[in-house]
Amino acid sequence: MSAAPVLAVDAVGHTFPSGTTALTGVSLAIADGEFVALLGPSGCGKTTLLSLLAGLAAPTAGSIAWWGEPLPPPGRPFGYVFQAPTLMPWARVAANVRLPLELRGSDRATAQRAALAALARVGLAEFADAWPRELSGGMRMRASIARALVASPLLLLLDEPFAALDEFARNRLDDELSHWWRDAGFTAVFVTHSIQEAVFLATRVVVMAARPGRVIADLAIDAPFPRGPAWRASPAFATLCADISRRVAAAAERAA
Repeated sequence: MSAAPVLAVDAVGHTFPSGTTALTGVSLAIADGEFVALLGPSGCGKTTLLSLLAGLAAPTAGSIAWWGEPLPPPGRPFGYVFQAPTLMPWARVAANVRLPLELRGSDRATAQRAALAALARVGLAEFADAWPRELSGGMRMRASIARALVASPLLLLLDEPFAALDEFARNRLDDELSHWWRDAGFTAVFVTHSIQEAVFLATRVVVMAARPGRVIADLAIDAPFPRGPAWRASPAFATLCADISRRVAAAAERAA
């Protein structure tokens, strides 16, 4: 475990130039190796908070520290997975995956080896030379995750990556993401609207309310890993989902 949290969010607020306040008073400490799900109704600032954690924008109040530093240290890489796969349609899958390494100055051969290894990790080794248009939606998301994993990130930020997939594909990718997280040991922050997905994946579920966005609950999910169909069908899973559902409903009422 790190001496400092991977992420320390201290009384963070964010107001857009239009005057809309997206977040207020958000405080979180996320430790090395945790899998934290951000859950709440639309408009509660989950994606805004994730953008701040990625350093894509700066908070207008409060502060964020990465491994105890005011900026993400260059030696501590992190990845970001967007809601859509955002693959370059003019480049083959392996070229898409190796892009982060090439942008960091890796030579083509080294980047290609790492890309092929990342594709093998997500089950797409045989599609390295395919075009993105030749992949299904779930396969394109796997390629996007491979691109995020290619640099062996210590922190992975995911913004509803499986929301557009059918339930079967979503459950399968949830299973696999949990495996990749446990295998690689990175810290994960995962935005979702799905209570079941949050309870299945996370070690902690952070529930947010809107107008303005703020944290109203921070709940540990103590079930052991690996989790699978038996966990999804268990009374404990149902109880946790019901409890969090009530909290999310209360959050939605507060935003109404």
